[in-house]
Amino acid sequence: MEQEPIPFPVRINRYLALRGYATRRGAEELILRGAVTINGRKAELADRVGAEDRVEITGAAMPSSDDFFYFAYYKPRGIITHSPQAREKSIGDVACVPDGVFPVGRLDKESEGLIILTDDGRVTDRLLNPRLGHEKEYEVTIQERIVPGVAARMREGITDRGELLRAKDVKVHGPHVMNIILTEGKKHQIRRMLGGARLTVQALKRVRIMDVHLGNLKPGQTRALRGAARENFLRDIGL
Repeated sequence: MEQEPIPFPVRINRYLALRGYATRRGAEELILRGAVTINGRKAELADRVGAEDRVEITGAAMPSSDDFFYFAYYKPRGIITHSPQAREKSIGDVACVPDGVFPVGRLDKESEGLIILTDDGRVTDRLLNPRLGHEKEYEVTIQERIVPGVAARMREGITDRGELLRAKDVKVHGPHVMNIILTEGKKHQIRRMLGGARLTVQALKRVRIMDVHLGNLKPGQTRALRGAARENFLRDIGL
């Protein structure tokens, strides 16, 4: 995969992460140590760089993907991805993973299914940026009967609150079940699209992110990405 284009001007810590020199947190540590210069001047955390700027790093080895963890995790229904409120539980509260591992992206509280967990901050932009077109597939159970033409309408796009929402592909598997493939990540996108088609989501489960599948995981279980699965995932996001 080609390296993600950098949207100049950009914060120096994000620049270093996109270039693969460090995670965002690691980049901040390098900057605070005085190991990063911009055009010969020591960088500061608030600095932004443009395409013409010369960024140099001294005394720091480029991070290796061998240093990080990557997991497929089945988020149960009722669990919050990030920032739980009173009496709620987040993935961080219930997942049995090493310290420092975090979820990449979100699934809303009433949805379930696949989320990537990692401690590699470089993954976030490379996986979630909609310009890169990474596929995410969802299995959706609909309360009403699915009428002909709904799939085509979702591929063409449904406008909700002035925003065009479009599925890359939709496959209907009976009167109440469909699989939806997205390359965008707009908030509550599937529920909003189906609402625009006068359909109600009864259950929503993410079953695939790129070539990582939910497989036989049960709610709350994790599976480490190893061997070919790990290599393919890292290759597909350019690491």
